[in-house]
Amino acid sequence: MSTTIDNRTLARLDHADRVRDAARIRGICREDELATVFQPIFELDGGTCVAFEALTRFPGEPGVPTASWFARAAEVGVGVELELAAVRAALTHLDDLPEVVLLSLNISPAAAIAPVFEALVEPVAERVIIELTEHERVEDYAPLQAVLTRLRGRGATVAVDDVGAGFASLRHILSLAPDIVKLDLSLTREIETDPGRRALTSALVEFADGIGATIAAEGIETEGELALLRGLGVDQGQGYYLGYPLALKGQVQ
Repeated sequence: MSTTIDNRTLARLDHADRVRDAARIRGICREDELATVFQPIFELDGGTCVAFEALTRFPGEPGVPTASWFARAAEVGVGVELELAAVRAALTHLDDLPEVVLLSLNISPAAAIAPVFEALVEPVAERVIIELTEHERVEDYAPLQAVLTRLRGRGATVAVDDVGAGFASLRHILSLAPDIVKLDLSLTREIETDPGRRALTSALVEFADGIGATIAAEGIETEGELALLRGLGVDQGQGYYLGYPLALKGQVQ
């Protein structure tokens, strides 16, 4: 009997925590408390900055990783709201970027098919990279393909993130035919000493070339990684060795 009572108590506590966290996240979105930093993406040959990836920060909770916020938001049913608020916050800085570079926005398929997302991106589509993440299985690609087709028609670029981390991103590529294939940082790490990572990266470079996509690497942290990736034919890259995520005021003149 005590086990039943304990389980019910735990369920009530969990429900209360979920309601509290959902309300807190909605409040952050409503009050525009999200901050955005921007990490540059460079052509590996020539060093030209071609884009900035928008990364969300939560100023009131500096010790909590950003990924934890988004994961918790998804758990309590407000993940799409938080993603859309992050996109809205990032787009407020678009005019601070040079016109020759693009703004890369991370978005899940679930948030990308929300009418609000298309409404936000459509007016500035030619300056935006839609960087698709996948943390949950996509059951039906048709609605996502429809949104991306319309936004591509307005000039948007489509990227698939975390490629090489698993089969899910490869399914993304085959279904969405992206303009940019982004290699997961797990491939960049130890690529100098791991023949397997080099072989997989080389194969993905060839694959991207075969479908006419640009290939970009995340997580470049050393000169050796940069040189090796360049030698393998990777087109673009980002990482701490090339540039930290910073506020635009300290990054763009």
